[in-house]
Amino acid sequence: MSEQHYEENGPNPRDGTARESSPFINRAELDRGNMYEGKNMALFEEEMDSNPMVSSLLNKLANYTNLTQGVVEHEADEDSKRKEVKGPQMGTFIGVYLPCLQNILGVILFLRLTWIVGTAGVLQSFIIVFMCCACTMLTAISMSAIATNGVVPAGGSYYMISRSLGPEFGGAVGLCFYLGTTFAGAMYILGTIEILLTYISPSAAIFKVEDVGEETEAMLNNMRVYGTCIIILMAIVVFVGVKYVNKLALVFLACVILSIIAIYAGAIKTAFDPPDFPICLLGNRTLSKRSFDVCAKFTENNNETKTTPLWRLFCDSSLLNATCDDYFSLNNVTEIQGIPGIMSGVLTDNLWSAYSEKGSIVEKKDQPSIAGSEESKMGGLPYVFTDIMTYFTMLVGIYFPSVTGIMAGSNRSGDLKDAQKSIPTGTILAISTTSFIYLSCIVLFGACIEGVILRDKFGEAVNGNLVVGTLAWPSPWVIVIGSFFSTCGAGLQSLTGAPRLLQAIARDGIVPFIQVFGHGKANGEPTWALLLTAGICEIGILIASLDSVAPILSMFFLMCYMFVNLACAVQTLLRTPNWRPRFKYYHWTLSFLGMSLCLALMFICSWYYALIAMLIAGCIYKYIEYRGAEKEWGDGIRGLSLNAARYALLRVEDGPPHTKNWRPQLLVLLNLDNEQLVKHPRLLSFTSQLKAGKGLTIVGSVLQGIYLDKCTETQKAEENVKALMGVEKTKGFCQIVVSPNFRDGISYLIQSAGLGGMKHNTVLMAWPQSWKQTENRFSWKNFVDTVRETTAAQQALLVAKNIDLFPTNQERFTEGNIDVWWIVHDGGMLMLLPFLLRQHKVWRKCKMRIFTVAQMDDNSIQMKKDLQMFLYHLRLNAQVEVVEMFENDISAFTYEKTLMMEQRSQMLKQMQLSKNEREREAQLIHDRNTASHSTPAVEASVAAAMPEKVQMTWTKEKFVAEKHKNKDSNVSGFKDIFNMKPNQSNVRRMHTAVKLNGVVLNKSQHAQLVLLNMPGPPKNRKGDENYMEFLEVLTEGLDRVLLVRGSGREVITIYS
Repeated sequence: MSEQHYEENGPNPRDGTARESSPFINRAELDRGNMYEGKNMALFEEEMDSNPMVSSLLNKLANYTNLTQGVVEHEADEDSKRKEVKGPQMGTFIGVYLPCLQNILGVILFLRLTWIVGTAGVLQSFIIVFMCCACTMLTAISMSAIATNGVVPAGGSYYMISRSLGPEFGGAVGLCFYLGTTFAGAMYILGTIEILLTYISPSAAIFKVEDVGEETEAMLNNMRVYGTCIIILMAIVVFVGVKYVNKLALVFLACVILSIIAIYAGAIKTAFDPPDFPICLLGNRTLSKRSFDVCAKFTENNNETKTTPLWRLFCDSSLLNATCDDYFSLNNVTEIQGIPGIMSGVLTDNLWSAYSEKGSIVEKKDQPSIAGSEESKMGGLPYVFTDIMTYFTMLVGIYFPSVTGIMAGSNRSGDLKDAQKSIPTGTILAISTTSFIYLSCIVLFGACIEGVILRDKFGEAVNGNLVVGTLAWPSPWVIVIGSFFSTCGAGLQSLTGAPRLLQAIARDGIVPFIQVFGHGKANGEPTWALLLTAGICEIGILIASLDSVAPILSMFFLMCYMFVNLACAVQTLLRTPNWRPRFKYYHWTLSFLGMSLCLALMFICSWYYALIAMLIAGCIYKYIEYRGAEKEWGDGIRGLSLNAARYALLRVEDGPPHTKNWRPQLLVLLNLDNEQLVKHPRLLSFTSQLKAGKGLTIVGSVLQGIYLDKCTETQKAEENVKALMGVEKTKGFCQIVVSPNFRDGISYLIQSAGLGGMKHNTVLMAWPQSWKQTENRFSWKNFVDTVRETTAAQQALLVAKNIDLFPTNQERFTEGNIDVWWIVHDGGMLMLLPFLLRQHKVWRKCKMRIFTVAQMDDNSIQMKKDLQMFLYHLRLNAQVEVVEMFENDISAFTYEKTLMMEQRSQMLKQMQLSKNEREREAQLIHDRNTASHSTPAVEASVAAAMPEKVQMTWTKEKFVAEKHKNKDSNVSGFKDIFNMKPNQSNVRRMHTAVKLNGVVLNKSQHAQLVLLNMPGPPKNRKGDENYMEFLEVLTEGLDRVLLVRGSGREVITIYS
């Protein structure tokens, strides 16, 4: 359904939630007048806006075609641009079987299979072909299961993998499949040129061989020149019109089938009438017939002995007494039949392998030979040499491309009448057919053709004929022409298919840097993608060797097939409810076997190519993960993650971790404004600095009200918080709770956030700056209750004061200190937090200083030594300082501060005023007291810096004057308030707060961050407001303060 339709339908006005659009029905087309026809369904009337009647649903499904719906679920915006298309018409045979057949059979069969049989022997060739065919058959079974699990639109393997394994795997494997298809195009073009220059018209070569041993180099240069020309020509053909390529496909297919029939006909004919292809051997060495025609050292004509052209190649003159090559002199020249026929028993000779080094001579095993001195130069002699070093794994890499092409049917799924039936049947039949052709050809080649010819890659021993052609009936030209057109056609089809695949990936929008390739001509032809494809193809052409290009594309295809198998195995093992394939003959063990076989073949072919291909796929995967568009396709990897998460959560013990594993698992309590925006974003910055992406982070907030009424606001708040988490790079979870009471909401979060063993152990919140002025929803009462509840829940508490002054993630402190004031030990959290903060770039250059307070009875020198030793064992680098703080007289400032605090508290209790009046009166008294005591306050602040020298005390006269002054108050409730004396316990607490604040200011006023022990709230709830005042006084004058209250358990250990 398109986005426009979704917006029109909008959220359901009754419950405030947006319902998911149906993937089947375009609701804009529904006739709403008919919705309520069934009067007996009045019970469901209210739901019919969003939930259609079943009859309407079935009616829409009946008129549904898979081509247009293919991308309706996930690419909704593209749907409106699509034009009307004719209903798909193709059946299994035309739509799947023949395209697969054409893609599988190709260049390797004609150009390299005979050479593979000769080199590896019939038995090992059989193993190579069987492994590769088993790999594709197992992949086809997995692919059939995925393809029949719902509708697969045009896009084939990329679509299947991305929707089964998610956008990251889909993008990585999709691009690998694209590169494989592109390199396949290069391989087919190289095959075309090889046929042209070696077998059809050798005289067309631009680079001629001048010196001996330069044949290979000249051939590669010819390949490069001709390849570049052909690729430009093919790109123009594809650009001008793909329809011509598709029309020619049938012609190319006919060429392939005719060629294969010619091979079988020729093999049968050899049983009673073998063709005459004599080969010339010198001793047991095969000779290339390109340079001579008569296979003899000399001929006798009219009793006159004449030397042959062959003699002149080995000797320094045409005379009989000429100096000749040692091996030539010692061995006889013999002529044997190149194709002795199926009944000759040559199969037994060809059963075993004959691997060789590069540049070695092709030799017949059981032929007599006398070794000469090997000093003579071999290069200029007309032997058949091997052009590359051969071994089993290399042959696997060269052969594997000949079994690729199994995706051709699934790529056309949009054009099939019944894709869910045709794809499995057609693909498996095509693989069975081609496997039979390959395996039977191996046996036929081994049984009909002499081993030396099989190992002769370019047919030099048979006058430069194509080796397969020598076997074919009625003429070698059937194979030469047939293979030329089939490779040409396959190259064109690769250049047609690869750009479309790239365009599909680009239009999905999951890989940002290739989005430009999603554009094309007005009719949708992918112009830019075609240019890129031609460019990558050119890289393959410049490599120029078919044997070097084949393993490259083997890697990319094998990786693609491996992930198809993985997708099937994952879906089957997870038993996802949506996994209901119509194709029933699959099992996860088969998929797993297929995946293992693909991986094994990758490393068998070429371990370094395999690593490079995996590195490319891995880089694309990580790129999509970090930069790509987030897509939710209900993929199997997400299901796998959920299963793994469930398993891990069940394994994690639901209890406190060992001290060595302890790290702050944070519950961050955020405050939202009326627009549901975060009031203090720096709290999230601080969270990411403290966590550095490790451990658990839950970001929670409370909305006041009823959930049914606040549903949309909750969604908006969650979106805002998640957006801010993304900006601040805070990795974690968001949880918004709606509660009638703000305090209860915080309590719910502290109790229930997290799951199983993954629960928070630390609460992080901001200090309520406006607790004095207004009774906002996060008033001092809520704050104190939160402190109490974290203590009851045995959780640590971090309170950031002046949070808006804390640094952002972009800031960097180049110097400064993180000061820890360690007053009481409650688990060592004060030590751990600076260490964690300094892991982040913001705080990395700050030094850690630890202060502890010595009282009257303490030995400060010993304390310092002990603390230094403790830090040494903790492996923490910090500067240690012990501050002495002795008892002395309670200052006037302290006395006044305590009295003022108690008066304010008492006044609020006595006055039964409305909220607004209470705020006004409280402020009035606060202001007047501040004004009347402004002078002592200034003096006291100076005294605080030098606490030992304070001599000022509270005088009776001053107190009496204060009392008389306030007796004139107009407010009736004040008569007792100013008669009161401050509570001695409160005076002592205030004295400690003032003294400690003075000491901290003296040492840490310019520190980047101050960490302080947070004293606990009083047990008696009546003193809650006084507690807030103590904390305010304790932290007065400091820029950035983190109040820390431990959970009571040890969080740091000296043991390893």
